[in-house]
Amino acid sequence: MNTKELFSLLEQHKDKTLRFEYAPNAFVGANYHITEVKHIAVDSVDCGSQTDAWNETIIQLWESPLETNKIKHMSVLKALEILKKVGEIKPYDLSAEVKFEYSNSAFHTAQLFVNDFTLDNTKLILNLGIQKTNCKAKELCGIPETVINTLETVKTNVETCCSPKSGCC
Repeated sequence: MNTKELFSLLEQHKDKTLRFEYAPNAFVGANYHITEVKHIAVDSVDCGSQTDAWNETIIQLWESPLETNKIKHMSVLKALEILKKVGEIKPYDLSAEVKFEYSNSAFHTAQLFVNDFTLDNTKLILNLGIQKTNCKAKELCGIPETVINTLETVKTNVETCCSPKSGCC
């Protein structure tokens, strides 16, 4: 989901509470705050020496230890007001992918993608998830798309990919 799509979704559901499901049936507590919005410019080089660049919007969620008994979640309207205020100070790239940064005592810090959302009469739930790391230069480095089944195949592919003449870094 990009930043513009998130804002559009929030605009359509201002009357609801905003919830976050960070893992199946695991939700960010009602004591969460939006503590930071990061406008990230990524400028990268992959293992095939290919360059790439893109922007990301990362919204940090934090559960306040002073409000552990809180049961009412933030409204979509309040979240939208916070995000709009940020945009007045530092403009958004509306085409940037949006991620939510979150952790708690049982879940490591992660930047989570918006995989989907769920609606009911009172709440908007953003279903968050991870994406596994990936090699962007598979074709260039000769790594097959199929899953590698044996250790010998892995060894051969690593030697091919990582040899000085392979075209990889």
